[in-house]
Order: sequence, then C-alpha cells, then structure tokens
Amino acid sequence: MRTVFLKGRGDFTEWRDAARALLQADVEPQAVDWRLAGEATLLEGAGEPQPMPAPSVAAAGKAVAVPAAFLALAQSVVCHTQPARFALLYRLLFRLRHERQLLEIVSDADVIEALKLEKSVRRDSHKMKAFVRFKEVPGEKGPRRSFVAWFEPDHFIVARTAPFFARRFADMDWLIATPKGSAAFNAEGLVVSDQPAEKLDRQDVADDLWRVYYANIFNPARLKVKAMTAEMPKKYWKNLPEASLIPGLIAQAEEKVKEMAEKAASQPPLFHARLRERAATALLSDLPLNAPAPTLAGLRRQAECCTRCPLHCKATQTVFGEGPDRADIMVVGEQPGDQEDLAGRAFVGPAGKLFDGVLSEIGIDRQALYVTNAVKHFKYEPRGKRRIHQKPNQGEIEACRWWLGQEVDLVQPKLVVAMGASAYFSLTGEKRPLSEVRGKMMSIGEDRRLLVTVHPSYLLRLQDGEVQRRERQLFQNDLRGVIEYFM
Repeated sequence: MRTVFLKGRGDFTEWRDAARALLQADVEPQAVDWRLAGEATLLEGAGEPQPMPAPSVAAAGKAVAVPAAFLALAQSVVCHTQPARFALLYRLLFRLRHERQLLEIVSDADVIEALKLEKSVRRDSHKMKAFVRFKEVPGEKGPRRSFVAWFEPDHFIVARTAPFFARRFADMDWLIATPKGSAAFNAEGLVVSDQPAEKLDRQDVADDLWRVYYANIFNPARLKVKAMTAEMPKKYWKNLPEASLIPGLIAQAEEKVKEMAEKAASQPPLFHARLRERAATALLSDLPLNAPAPTLAGLRRQAECCTRCPLHCKATQTVFGEGPDRADIMVVGEQPGDQEDLAGRAFVGPAGKLFDGVLSEIGIDRQALYVTNAVKHFKYEPRGKRRIHQKPNQGEIEACRWWLGQEVDLVQPKLVVAMGASAYFSLTGEKRPLSEVRGKMMSIGEDRRLLVTVHPSYLLRLQDGEVQRRERQLFQNDLRGVIEYFM
C-alpha cells in the first residue's frame, strides 16, 4: 500500500502531479492510500510520506492524456471536503485509460459520485457569489475605497470563485476572508491564500440598506418557506444583515396578504354600477330579450341587458358591434379587451390599433366594415390594479352565438372575416386548427363567404421582432383576400 499525503485545500495541481506519477508507474487505485497532510500522527499505521514511484519503462516520457471533461470535473471535485475525493478521482483516471467514454456512462457509480461532488462545489460557489456582503473599512485614504467580507463556505472554493469578484469589483480594494482561505484584491491584482482566516465582525451603514431592500422585495403572497430556505439556507443567515428580518416577515405574512387584498383595486371600475343600473331600467317592453329585433339599434339595446352567461356579472358593459346597418364585409373578433370594455366599442385597444394600421396599409376603409366580436363581454382575471385577459370557454361562446347570428342576419354581409379560433367556432360551430383554414375562402351560405385569419392580439404577443414582422405580413396578405374577392 502506497500512502500519498496532500494538503487537500482545493489545489488541483498537487493532486494532478501525484496522480500522474502513480499512473505512469501503473499503480492500481486499490494500492494507494490518499491522506491529508497532518493525519499521519493521528492515524495508526499511516507511516511516513513515501516518494512518488518511478514511471514504468513503457510510460517513461509519455504524457498522460485525459478527456477535457475530466479535467474540468477534477478541478471542481478536488475543492470538495469529502475525504474520499482523491481516491475517487484517481480511480476514474485509471479507468479512463481503457474506458475513454466512461464519463458519458451516467449510470456508473464512480461517475455518479463525482458529478454529485461537482454539483455541490458548484452550488457552494454560487452561494458565495450571492451571499458575500462587503463592509467598508473606515478611515482609509486614497482613490480606491476598501472593503472586507466574511463568508463561511462548505468547500475550498475561494480560489475558483475569487476571479468573479475581481471582475465584478475591479474599482475597489477588498478582502474576502473565510475559514477555508482568503482572497485579496487591489490595484496590483488578486492574491489568494488557502490559509484559514479569523472571523471578521464589522458593522456597516450598508447593512440598513440591505434590510430596506429585502423588506421591499419580500412578497408575502408568494411565500414558500421550504423553497426560500432551500435557496437561502439558514446557515448563511448569521452573516447576512437582512436575515434578521426574515422571522418577522414570515410571521406577518398572512396578515400582510390580507392587507394587500383589501388594498387591491376594486374591479370592475366605479362607473360599472351606473352602466348596469341604466341597462336594468331600460324600457324593453317592445323588445323581448330572446326575440329577434327588427333593427341593429334594437338588437344593441337588447344586448345591454344580456345575461346569457356569467360574463355579464363582472364586465363593465356589453360591447356590441358597430358599422353600417348594411355592410358587404363583416369582421368578427374573439372578445372585447380591457379598453373595449371601458369604452363600450369594439377594436379600440392595442389589437384594434394594429388592425386599423394594416387596413390602412392595404387600402381598406374601416368605416365601410361592420366590426364585432364573437363574445360581447370582457372575460378577465383581476391582478392588483390590472385586469388580465382570459380566453372565453366553449359555453360562453355558445351563449353568445345567438347575438352574432342576429347581427349577421341584419347586416347581410357578402363576406365575413373571422379573426381567431373563437370567431371561427362561433360562425361555423367547427373546431379545427386555425392553420388548416387560415387564408381560405369558404362558403357559409348561398351568397356568403368566410375568410379566416389570426387575431391581431396574436401578433402583439410575439416576442421575436423578426417573427412578428413575418406574421404581420401574412396577416396583411390574408386581408388582401378581401380586396381580391370584390375585384
């Protein structure tokens, strides 16, 4: 048995040199006892350090070639505090001579263990970047201010993490002290030591700023204590100034959520009640709610009191269609949005403005169109002061089909443009992927045709500028079919 002593404080070079000599001498992994320096006097039979073996004749003068992935893995694993890490790495190294694809075998026990150690080191490095809190050194003179920080890592990660701080805080002098080494940076460069440092205990005016910042970003409505402590483990709290607030913030979370709910915007807007009252007192004796109205004006008055589905309970008002009483072209959208709900008019929000712009570009006068929606009430979910659009379900669309059917009968359009899947379903009763019917002319009666395209709001949701430009062009081409139909 050959005993190898290492300092074992995250220095990859010392393990690499020892492992290279052992490998060149063809020493089997089971014949090597890896120990930390200083253990010889504590462990019975450890013996004195032995010189590295001479390389075998076949290996003399030959470099030890290993995959680049192993080097990266080993550089992380040697930083771990697991005593068996050196033996594990040498075992992998020895096997790699004949198993070149070893690291790709994710079910191998040695590979699993090495990746677990590597992940732990990587996580510890991430925590150091997140939880180091610099405190200014008072009384320092000069162009650069000086700061110190204390951190308690699980592993020997100071050397591998210090360059991050050197890049991030290159305009100041600083010292990060830890029980597993320290890093110092100034105008002359970065110096790293693997010697344990004494704990620094300083107060700083920035501590209060950290507390103010954390108190303001803490969201009691999204509090999940288990997830929070997983991301911000309690072992780090003693060195984080803002951590002193956490127990109190958790204890007050339920009460804060109630306060937030009480302060949330009351939806719908204040004038909703006035509109509902006006609709309820409308004189409809000559216009029964479920009987066809002889004119669009009468139908619009009927729709003001629509209760066919629950959407009327929260919407500000019915948003009916508008345009000529008789129009060759009818455009059907899906449902009103926030701005349409407030204004009581179809297509006046962001999607409507985009729609108007495309019409102008291809030479169609919106005033000649009858524009309406498949669903007449705004469906939304309140979030604070905002009302977030919700897609109408099949039952809500079915309930509103009666109104749309009456509009079609009264307007008598020659061409109907359905924008979106909800509009297509309301007009045809069919559920088909929009891609199958988009841009096609279909018959929906003896003298009436249907053209299907996307809803303008779809274009607004696209994040990629190039994709949005391409989809807008396709939408424009679809609407050009309207012009071509009447040529």
